[in-house]
Amino acid sequence: MLIISPSVLAADFSKLGEELKKVKDAGAEYIHLDVMDGIFVPNISFGIPVIASLRKKATAFFDVHLMITDPIRYIDDFVKAGADLLTIHYESCSDPAAALRAIKAAGIKAAVAIKPATPAEDIFPLLAEVDMALVMTVEPGFGGQKLIPETIEKVRVLRSYAVANGLTLDIQVDGGITAENLPLLTEAGANVIVAGSAIFRADDPAAVIAEMNEQASKHPYQA
Repeated sequence: MLIISPSVLAADFSKLGEELKKVKDAGAEYIHLDVMDGIFVPNISFGIPVIASLRKKATAFFDVHLMITDPIRYIDDFVKAGADLLTIHYESCSDPAAALRAIKAAGIKAAVAIKPATPAEDIFPLLAEVDMALVMTVEPGFGGQKLIPETIEKVRVLRSYAVANGLTLDIQVDGGITAENLPLLTEAGANVIVAGSAIFRADDPAAVIAEMNEQASKHPYQA
C-alpha cells in the first residue's frame, strides 16, 4: 500500500496548522517533518517546539526526519513532542544502531536514511532492526530539487534484500518526486513517498495524491 508523506518544508509556514489539515483532508496519511541543524546539512529548519505545537493541532502520523548530528541526544525530546516515527541518518553518528535502539526503546517506529552517495549495502546490517529505510533521492538540506536518477537503483537493492531475507520493511523516498516519476520508484520497491512542492503547492492536493495512488497501483514493485 502506498503511503504519501507531504513534506512540511514546502508548506506555508504562516499557517502550518491549516496546511497540515489541508493535506490530511486530501488523503495524506503521514506528515513529513524535516529537522535540520545547519551542521549535518547546510540549512536550518525547525525543531522540537514547532513539532510539539503542531501535534496539538494535527492527528496525522508524524514522520520526523532528523537531519542532525548525533541524534541520539534528542530522541526522548522528539518522542515527547509527538513524533510517531523518527528517522536518523546513517552518516550522522558514529553508532547508528544505538540511536535506532533508543528510538525503539522509546516506543515509536525507527528508520534509517542514506544520502545519495552512501551505498545501500552499508545499511544492510541495520534493516532487521528498523521499520523503514529512507533513500534520499536528492542531497538533503533543501526542498525543490530534481530527483537524482541513480538513486532509484538503491531502492531496488534494498527491496530485494528485504524480500530475500523475509523482512517487513517500508522503503521511503524523498526528493524531487512527482506523479510523473513516481512509477520508477514504486516499480523499484518504494512504498512511502515524500513529496513537498508537488502536494503543498498544488491547486488541488487531493487530485495529486489520487494520481500518485493510481500510478502506484499501475506500477507495482517488479522483482
